Amino acid sequence: MKNVRVEPFKVIGISVRTTNENGQAAKDIPLLWEKMINEDMLNSIPGKIDNTIYSIYTDYEKDHTKPYTTVLGCQVNNLDNIPEGMVGYSFDGGNYIKFTTKGDISKDLVINEWIKIWEMDLNRTFTADFEVYGEKAQNPLDAEIDIFIAVK
Repeated sequence: MKNVRVEPFKVIGISVRTTNENGQAAKDIPLLWEKMINEDMLNSIPGKIDNTIYSIYTDYEKDHTKPYTTVLGCQVNNLDNIPEGMVGYSFDGGNYIKFTTKGDISKDLVINEWIKIWEMDLNRTFTADFEVYGEKAQNPLDAEIDIFIAVK
């Protein structure tokens, strides 16, 4: 893990309001991924910078134990043209701690990293945390995923 500064960025994608309570997010978030893949939403995002997928956790009611919004999408140049059924978000950036996890995505790679993060005392801001699925995440058996946690 290392401290990094994230510049402001904009994303267009799809979203769901969910919570970690009673395992709800473990149902909602995979369904969001399924929708993005099955409906080929990646190719419907206008003005995207590249095909890197961002899984963003924002609009926290309080912290990771309360409801929040998950947004799956791509970075874009602007939010001028948001397709019907999609959402646009603008993030301020700021101070983050970057975690990198490597391995088989199907073996709970990402959630296991989150469980470790939830147990850490990181002085989180709960503004917008996100995962980055770039080129190194293309092989699901040997993926590398970065997780960024907003901190004070």
